[in-house]
Amino acid sequence: MTHSDLASQRGEPSYVWRAGQERRLQMMAEWAPLQGARVLVAGCGVGMYASRIRQRFTDRVTAFDIEFSRVRIARAGIPSAFVSAGEDIPCADSAFDIVLSHEVIEHVRDDRRCLREMLRVTRSGGRILLFCPNRWYPFETHGHYWKGEYHFGNSPLINYLPQPWRDKLAPHVRAYRTRDLRRLLDPAEGFIAHHRRIYGGYDNLIARFGAPAFVLRNLLYRFEGSRLDTWALSHFLVIEKR
Repeated sequence: MTHSDLASQRGEPSYVWRAGQERRLQMMAEWAPLQGARVLVAGCGVGMYASRIRQRFTDRVTAFDIEFSRVRIARAGIPSAFVSAGEDIPCADSAFDIVLSHEVIEHVRDDRRCLREMLRVTRSGGRILLFCPNRWYPFETHGHYWKGEYHFGNSPLINYLPQPWRDKLAPHVRAYRTRDLRRLLDPAEGFIAHHRRIYGGYDNLIARFGAPAFVLRNLLYRFEGSRLDTWALSHFLVIEKR
């Protein structure tokens, strides 16, 4: 499958369900009471996570994405899916128990405002499940620009450059350090109940190389929670609303 025309602006959503997606869903279920909950998937893509949550945990799932073409596909599993930007969610205050943002906040126009909107629509004591790119992962997974032309794919070491140089090559997406994420959150509105850096599923590598890639992936998972997770793919934050 080739990348879509939206890849440089929005990233690529999950199109298939494999071990990597299943592992992340289990993390969500571990840190938030999904059973019977009112769930909002903010930036649902084509609806892979939203539909799985609806199938397994609760039929009270709502979802939105900024691209109508993706929402139209998502509606096959989430009939209530709608088009919206994350900075202006057209939902009432405290309307949801749980909000999921999976690899989306790095693409929005204003990430701080987007997080505040997610907090606004979450009830007191409810939780936001937030996945986003780790700045120290050795590859920028959203491609890069060079001489005005976009190049899709994994671009090595771009995120290790000083910020002005990094942003010239990857102006279309953010990558976060831990302190960057903490600066987004107003302590009066919520607190981080859990934070870890997680490695990817590497399902494509396992399909290509078999057992050696499988062993390597499981070894990387053992590094999570130690200093060796510095180079993990993503952050996983659980933010609880005060």
